[in-house]
Amino acid sequence: MFKPKFTITNSINNCLLEIERARGFLEAAKLKQDWIRAMQSKAIILEAHHSTHIEGTELTLAQAKKILSGKTIKGIRKDDLQEILNYKSAMDFIAEYLDKKSKITENLIKEIHRILVDNVRGGILEPGKYRKVQNYVVNSLTKQIIYTPPSPDKLPKLMKVFFSWLNKSLDISPVLIAGISQYQFVDIHPFLDGNGRTARLISTLILYKNGYDFKKLFSISEYYDKNRRDYYNAIQSVRKNNMDMTLWLEYFTEGLKNQLIEVKIKGELAIKKEVIKDKAKQSNLNYRQEKILLFIVKESRVSVEKIIKKYGFVKRTVQRDLSKLVKLRFIKEISKSKTDPTKYYELL
Repeated sequence: MFKPKFTITNSINNCLLEIERARGFLEAAKLKQDWIRAMQSKAIILEAHHSTHIEGTELTLAQAKKILSGKTIKGIRKDDLQEILNYKSAMDFIAEYLDKKSKITENLIKEIHRILVDNVRGGILEPGKYRKVQNYVVNSLTKQIIYTPPSPDKLPKLMKVFFSWLNKSLDISPVLIAGISQYQFVDIHPFLDGNGRTARLISTLILYKNGYDFKKLFSISEYYDKNRRDYYNAIQSVRKNNMDMTLWLEYFTEGLKNQLIEVKIKGELAIKKEVIKDKAKQSNLNYRQEKILLFIVKESRVSVEKIIKKYGFVKRTVQRDLSKLVKLRFIKEISKSKTDPTKYYELL
């Protein structure tokens, strides 16, 4: 039987609490559907880009955005193009699967893998099939072998045991189940290639199916890709600590927490903007004054010079608009110091 070893530390517990707070906010917040759809689209692009980038694609985020919006990009590797399109297809497949009450099975994971590596590297990666040869985990930064996975003959039993554990009624947070599953899949490494991407999608699917989809507004791979060395170290910590997953789960929950806090902040900002817009219309603000006001909402604190740099408005006009916004009690004026004439403006 697969029995993951870990301790729920203060760090993990605190992250789980923050994750639940973000979940509660997103469930209760009255966010406009247009905003949600736009943010979901951005999250898919970020996840597809960063998850494939971790594995060695050379596309920039700007190129990924263009590709996933249907534009043609010249001068890029064919496999890079195919891998990011495949990842988007795999995420769409997962979204469709959520409506089914079926368990997460080997056949499902094989189908996800088939989508991920379809038409990549001339089809030599055997899409949807467990490997029949020994492979190795190589650090994409240093190109050094960092792990030798189990031999091919052990895969059927290891996968059967893993899925048996995964589909039991487990008395732990779904967030931890997602983290444990992501690590365990990478450790077994059942496919020739694409194991990391498949593992991250399994983790996402587990979160989604257990009511932790967070409106599909987050990208966990973005957190990993920003500092891949920490990501690799967190994974290797399990093997270095006699298969104790505690440090990995601290890293996993910290990453998810940080991503969701960002989503929560953006959601709060979106709500604040809508409130400000409604109040601005009632106060008969002109287009320029509303623009300045929303800029202050976004930046928290601005100066006259910062507004001029952003929009190119005339200084005297900006000062007049700010005076009106202060008078209407939208914002307040703050002096930098008693001797410095520089002033800043914040929401009241």
